[in-house]
Amino acid sequence: MDYLSEDVFEACRICPRRCGAARSAGKAGLCGATSQLRIARAALHFWEEPPISGESGSGAIFFTGCPLRCVFCQNHNISQEGFGHPITVRRLAKIMLELQDQGALNINLVTPFHFAPQVHEALQLAKEAGLTLPIVANTSGYELPALINAVADDIDIWLTDFKYASSDLARKLSGAADYPEVAAEGLRHMHRQLVSKGGRKEDADGRMLQGIIVRHLVLPEQTDDSCNVLDMVWDICGNDADLSVMNQYTPNERCRTAGGPLSRPLSRDEYEIVLDHADDLGFERLWWQEGGTVSESFVPAFDATGVEGEEL
Repeated sequence: MDYLSEDVFEACRICPRRCGAARSAGKAGLCGATSQLRIARAALHFWEEPPISGESGSGAIFFTGCPLRCVFCQNHNISQEGFGHPITVRRLAKIMLELQDQGALNINLVTPFHFAPQVHEALQLAKEAGLTLPIVANTSGYELPALINAVADDIDIWLTDFKYASSDLARKLSGAADYPEVAAEGLRHMHRQLVSKGGRKEDADGRMLQGIIVRHLVLPEQTDDSCNVLDMVWDICGNDADLSVMNQYTPNERCRTAGGPLSRPLSRDEYEIVLDHADDLGFERLWWQEGGTVSESFVPAFDATGVEGEEL
C-alpha cells in the first residue's frame, strides 16, 4: 500500500482502525474525515515542551479529525465534532511558509496522518519554496508502523503520546483496545528512524532539531498504568527519547457529568508518584508541569485562525 498516494482513500486503511471507508467518494472514516483536507487553526503555539515552543513559539497546524475517541479529549470539537475549514494542498504549503515568516521554531503538525498524502505533498511544495524549519509530527501514538516508515523522510521530530499500557483502559477511554501494542510498535519504528538519522540534535539555544519526545498524560487513579507506560517507553528508547509527564488533565463536560475518577483533576500526590518513577528509571531529559496547568485556557481557540489566505 502506498500511504502517500491519495489512492489510499478509496478504501481507507491508513490508520490502525482499517475501516475501509470510501473517503475519496466523500464517506467519512472512523477518524471523522473524508479525503477533503481540513484544518481548524494555524498559529504560533507557546504551550509545548521547551525544546519545541522555546520563546518564539511552535508553528502549530491543527487538523480536523482523529482515529481515537478519547472520552476526556480537550480538543473534541475538532477531533470528534468535525470543526475545521476545507483547504487545498497549496494553501497548506503556504500556511507553513507563513508560520516560518512569523518566527516559528518549527512546523508542528497536530494529528495529521489521516491526511498523510496531502501533508506529504504540501511539505514538498513548501520546501521547494523555501521552508527550512524542522517538521514535528504531533501524534496520538496510534499510527501504523508502515505509515511511520512512509512519512519518516518528512519528519524531524516525533512528538508522540503514549497514553496507556492497559488494553482494558484503552478500550474504555479511547475505544481502542489495541492502543498499547500499536503505540509500542510505532515508537520502536520512530526510534529506529531517529537512530538511522544520527539521533537527537538541538541547536545552541536548546531548540530541538531532531528527536523524539514521548508524552504521557497522568489520569486520576491510574498511577499504576502510568508507571507501566513509562516502563515500556524506557525499554524501547531509554535516554534516546525525551519524556514529558503531564499533569494537565482537565475534566471536560462529559467526564464531569459521568462522575467517577475522571470527574476530578489529578492530585499532586498522584503526579509525584509517576514523576518519581521516571526518575527511578533514569530518564535524563524529563519534562514536567508545575501547578496551574489544569485549565481549559491551555486549549487554543479553534476559530480558523490562520486558515484562510493565499495559496502557494
